[in-house]
Order: sequence, then C-alpha cells, then structure tokens
Amino acid sequence: MAQYAIGDLQGCYKPFMQLLDIVDFNPSQDHLYLVGDIVARGPDSQACLDFLCVNQNAITITLGNHDLHFLACAYLSKAPNAKDKLEGVFASKKLPQYISMLQSQPLAIFLPKLDTFISHAGIHPNWSIQQALQLADFAKQCYQSKNSMNFFANMYGQCPNGELNELSQFDKFKTIVNVFTRMRFVDKDNQLDLRHKGPAESSDSLKPWFADKRFAQDTTRYVFGHWAALEGKTNLKNVIALDTGCVWGGPMTLMDLTSGEHFSCK
Repeated sequence: MAQYAIGDLQGCYKPFMQLLDIVDFNPSQDHLYLVGDIVARGPDSQACLDFLCVNQNAITITLGNHDLHFLACAYLSKAPNAKDKLEGVFASKKLPQYISMLQSQPLAIFLPKLDTFISHAGIHPNWSIQQALQLADFAKQCYQSKNSMNFFANMYGQCPNGELNELSQFDKFKTIVNVFTRMRFVDKDNQLDLRHKGPAESSDSLKPWFADKRFAQDTTRYVFGHWAALEGKTNLKNVIALDTGCVWGGPMTLMDLTSGEHFSCK
C-alpha cells in the first residue's frame, strides 16, 4: 500500500487528478492524506468533493480553515463569500454528503510507522504530539456535537490569552482551531500572531512556528499546508510544507510518505 500526502486543493481539480495519475493512485490499495483546504477560491471545489466522497475509504483530510468555514456557513445558513466560488456546492443536492464527509474528518493525525504528524497549519511549538492529538480530538468532538452550530458561531477571532484548561469551551475550541488551521507566525513567547501572512523571513519581531529550536532537534516529520507564501520551503528536512500555491498560479504538490519523493504539476 502506498501512502501519499497532498497540499491544499482549494478547488483545483485538474492538477489534483493529474498528480494522482502520475503516481498511479489506486483507491482500493493506497491511502491519500490531504492537508486541508479542499474547497474555496479555485474553479471546481464540487468536483474535488465528489471525488473525495466516492473514495472516502482511501482518504483522510486534516481540515483547513476554508473547510471549517464551509461547514460554518452551512450550519449557520450564511452565504459563502463570492470569491470562494461555492455557489454550485451549496446548490447541489449532494450538499448533505459534502457536509457529512468533511465533518467526519480530524484536525490532526499521527502516523506512528512513518513517525509523521499531519495537520493543515502545523503544530504549536509548546504542544507535544500526544497533547496536540488530544486537543484535536476535543475540537473534533465539538464540531461533531449536537451543539456544533454554537461552536461554529464562536470559531472566529483572535485567540484569548491564558491556559487552555482555564478557558471556556468555546474559547478553547477557538484556540485549537486557530493553531491547527490558521497559524503561521508566533512571537517570542510562542503566542500566535494571526495578522501577519507573508514569507517566513518577512517579520523582524515574529518567527515561523517551525523556527522553534524544538523542530531542528526533532526526528518526527511534520507535514502541513496552509502557507503558500513559503513556496514549499522551510529549510528543515523534517518539516514539509505542501501548499505550493496552486490556486494562486503555482504548482500543486504531492509527497510519497514512504520514499519522501515529491511530485508537482500545475
């Protein structure tokens, strides 16, 4: 069985299919890990969702901010942003299937045999893998619960300060979601700064989350997307950025998790 990870689709169905053809992906034998942001901004989010719904047994998605926003719009009866090009998705009779498929997915996973952690935006420098998985599971229980509408309604905004266990359930949920789906830069105290979105070296007062010395000393591999401005470069062999900006005119990137080989196409 081959195992692959692929960067943000964002509705770019054609290069997605081209990459699967390049590696001869077989959904009856292989498994594909998608780092999130399946939908929004690209030309064919619906085709991406259709493929993933049909092949649910062969895929795992670590949800991204666009995926959670899609679910929030659906639950809160909010019209999607016109820039997200999701009108057809929301008008489709398959909308309940799309919602169910995405809502069943996690925020983070760990593959012990490959010593690989996967999430959309990364892992907080202060969180161990075990803690990160526990927090991801807490958030998953929230967005799958009967109270999911209220969690989606309270998902937005800057992280509150304080220890996670001292926060309300809504603020704890928001903080966890921000780390796994929106994080790029942290300050000297490893507090998230969600305002800055440029390349890794574009701020003198902030550092990329993966610049913490922990990651240079770590043997675990961390695979993430979300940060197209990195252009796939982290300068660390064990921290792999797979969002290479396909929706913005760059390539889409897929990685063979066993060999480490990368494949790209536009």
